[in-house]
Amino acid sequence: MSTDTVTRPVGRYAYDEVDRTFVSQRVAQFREQVGRRVAGDLTEDEFKPLRLMNGLYLQLHAYMLRVAVPYGMMGSDQMRELAHIARTYDRDYGHFTTRQNIQFNWIRLEDTPDILERLAGVNMHAIQTSGNCIRNVTCDEFAGAAADELLDPRIHAEILRQWSTLHPEFSFLPRKFKIAISGSPHDRVAARFHDIGLVAHPGPDGRPVFDVFVGGGLGRTPIIGVKLRDNLPEEDLLAYLEAVVRVYNAYGRRDNMYKARIKILVQALGVEQFREKVDAEFAQMNRADYRLEPAIVEGIRARFGIPDLDAPADAAQKLEADRKADARFDRWVRTNTHTHRHEGFISAVVSIKPDGGIPGDVTADQMDLIADLADAFSFGEIRVTHMQNVVLGHVRKDRLRDLWLRLDGAGLGTPNIGLVGDIIACPGLDYCALANARSIPIAQKLSARFANPELQENIGNLRINISGCINACGHHHAGHIGILGVDKRGEEFFQLTLGGSAENDVAIGQIIGPALPEDETVDAIARLIDTYLVLRHEGEAFIETYRRLGAASFKDAVYAPA
Repeated sequence: MSTDTVTRPVGRYAYDEVDRTFVSQRVAQFREQVGRRVAGDLTEDEFKPLRLMNGLYLQLHAYMLRVAVPYGMMGSDQMRELAHIARTYDRDYGHFTTRQNIQFNWIRLEDTPDILERLAGVNMHAIQTSGNCIRNVTCDEFAGAAADELLDPRIHAEILRQWSTLHPEFSFLPRKFKIAISGSPHDRVAARFHDIGLVAHPGPDGRPVFDVFVGGGLGRTPIIGVKLRDNLPEEDLLAYLEAVVRVYNAYGRRDNMYKARIKILVQALGVEQFREKVDAEFAQMNRADYRLEPAIVEGIRARFGIPDLDAPADAAQKLEADRKADARFDRWVRTNTHTHRHEGFISAVVSIKPDGGIPGDVTADQMDLIADLADAFSFGEIRVTHMQNVVLGHVRKDRLRDLWLRLDGAGLGTPNIGLVGDIIACPGLDYCALANARSIPIAQKLSARFANPELQENIGNLRINISGCINACGHHHAGHIGILGVDKRGEEFFQLTLGGSAENDVAIGQIIGPALPEDETVDAIARLIDTYLVLRHEGEAFIETYRRLGAASFKDAVYAPA
């Protein structure tokens, strides 16, 4: 990394000339590869691994380009460029994913080099958003802002991004590999459902240490990750992760893609034997080559801009007065904000789940508006969440109502974060070549069915996750109510799971019974929720009632005659 003078963007790493040259060279390389494909000099089979390393999929109707948003952080300038791409090269919208990236679903192959060149102009790319490599490292959407945070995980997420990008040993792993990192005691990154999940906290001397979880994942074989190491010192972070991925690379199966993820290897060896192999690899490495000295970490930290958190002394009182004067605003504050570490600030969550809308879809005009609002209210910083929403991390409390008024006027003020309308859904059979069923229509019908904000608040915290196939991009196993699309003799059916969670009370949802036809699924879920409302104790959330009573009562409701 060079030490040239840079303008430091708030909340994200500032590229230097080395970074920009690398990305530009990669664009030029891919432009040449696309040219050879268009000219017929490369077959699709030959071209496929090249395009996948640049985030380009061939889906049902068109090419899909997945753009990396490192640990979910971007700036207003980058969001405006995404809006331009949506408007110019796609059908006027993009789709935020559960890995904090954004996808464009209607891309022409011939346009991809120009798109990547435009992305490079704002320090973005699509490298390693697909393929059997280490994918985008995901992070807490409230990193650096949350009141309960112990350590800001973005610095180490950036270190992991640099370590894993085009890593010579790990560019062709047995399967894709996903890492998440949190610095809060509250797991907001689904750490135990990742190939490697890291939870950072201060050690005895104040330096960061990491609890390391390994072997978690969803998909065809959902497994909760196991703790491999407590209190890993910061200086050994890269060496230890290198040892873990080396063991996976050496022993992971390549003969069967359904058994190729690290979770299968950990289960096959057993955690003790897997740990022994990692420790043996770790012991024989020259750890000095990988040591994260404090100066290196501080060098990375210095390239992150820091917001000037200066608020009037009466900012909190102004917010309280605004809430008392406007019931709709008060409701939105209850559901769509998160406590900030600074008393005069608050984090605002912009729901990308309007009533009856498509989860995660955002139009070009909405992208431009979010960029404008980020500039006006949150230091130009934007965060994409793995729940398919957007966060403005640092909003002055006395200005929060002004932000809400502008969001509400643009249809982005839906008060449903963490409620039944905050549905996570993959693109499903409307776009995806792997899907068995359409996730989007079910999500839209459920969202419309429960659109009433009073009803949503009365139901309380409830996570609904929808996947269009067993690959589980909608994380259905982690939903309090999970919905999985399946194919039955050419017809779309939906299987329900109950009791999943990706947070501290991590659990895998259990199948409740036979799959339902598409036209019965929404009514069945409505009966299931009605049952919860009848059976719950005062103050009891859906997941708590389910765990207290078990599945029987809910199963009776789901399969009750119409």
